[in-house]
Amino acid sequence: MALKDIAWVEARLNWMETNCVWPNGLRYLWTDAFGLVLYLSLYQETGLVKYLDQSKTLVDEVYRVLGRSRGLRIGEDADRDGQYFHYLAMWIYALACYARFDAAYHDEAVKLVKDIHPAFVIPGSGVIWKMREDLSRPYQGYGLGAMDAYNGYVAYRLLDEAALGREINEMYALMAPNYQALHIDQDLGLGMMLWLCHFFPEESWAVVQREKSLEHLEKLWIHPPDYFCRQQGLPEIKFAFTNYGISLGLQAAGMHAQRVLALNRFFDNYHSGDEYDSNSITHVMACTSHFPGLFLKNSFI
Repeated sequence: MALKDIAWVEARLNWMETNCVWPNGLRYLWTDAFGLVLYLSLYQETGLVKYLDQSKTLVDEVYRVLGRSRGLRIGEDADRDGQYFHYLAMWIYALACYARFDAAYHDEAVKLVKDIHPAFVIPGSGVIWKMREDLSRPYQGYGLGAMDAYNGYVAYRLLDEAALGREINEMYALMAPNYQALHIDQDLGLGMMLWLCHFFPEESWAVVQREKSLEHLEKLWIHPPDYFCRQQGLPEIKFAFTNYGISLGLQAAGMHAQRVLALNRFFDNYHSGDEYDSNSITHVMACTSHFPGLFLKNSFI
């Protein structure tokens, strides 16, 4: 059963705001996408209008700071220039969640897909991992993303299968020849693939990747003290935010509930001694681990 630690989440949100971590810290598209889904999930669960108001404020701020004529910048910091497709796909998913409560965000999300898809997608080859900020060309030193077609396929289908039929077909054409061979070996990627798979669990790519992801995660579990390491052969390397991403994937898959509880206990009191202790991605994704809400199919559909 998925977690609903609402009181814990509300306390962490209050702590983040008091300490200017989020949403009043520097903008970062991945974190803001997770945070938007969190606000909307809290609104759906509690009925408190303040969470819908906070959703509107957050979206306005994201577009004010990160919005570009086509797409959204990775983050506000100087070293977070350019655009990542998988961040944009997560934002599209967040807007699809918002469209459940305000139809205007459906059109905004469809427009975003139409703007970015031709820049990132090379039919028959793959999805470019990172583009220049104006989407004029790929960012130097970056190639094709291993999971980006899956991110786009799921986000597009959940948003609007009719309006995005061509784009969905292009993504599926990239997935179909490769899903059997795709091997993910890092923590967050495995968790997010499990999450993607749970929306269309009967499709062949999802059946294969769900099994492979769960099998590989077994090799990363360190017990005790109960966390998933970064990748096989690096048992001491661990990150709170990536474990929270695995937690989301496991809750989506309906697997290893005791491990979800155990890793939450471990990281809720964990200090890495680096920037991640105060980074918004750690704390917003912690909230998602404690309350996945609209990230789960049975709440979204």
